[in-house]
Amino acid sequence: MHTDRGCQYVSNDYQQATEGMIRSYSKKAYPWDNACIEAFHAIIKREWLNRYKIIDYKHAYRLIFEYIETFYNTVRIHSHCGYVSPNQYEKEYKISKKDNFAS
Repeated sequence: MHTDRGCQYVSNDYQQATEGMIRSYSKKAYPWDNACIEAFHAIIKREWLNRYKIIDYKHAYRLIFEYIETFYNTVRIHSHCGYVSPNQYEKEYKISKKDNFAS
């Protein structure tokens, strides 16, 4: 479990609740450690979760699973994929590999 060094994550209650888990912490005064996941959390909230009144843990789990599996990892465009969806990127990659072998 990786977290920043917020007081809630270094408290005795948290230590007891996560006993038996491997805990790691960001470097002190180094917020860039969590930049990627913080950006993802902002995206999922803005694009998906803010549309719903979440009832309970199971509801939240289903919403997050649905977003990640049916949208984020498949059809949502990503800058690291050249601003195409992962599905489109994979399709183009397979075509380019096929073309390389045909040459």
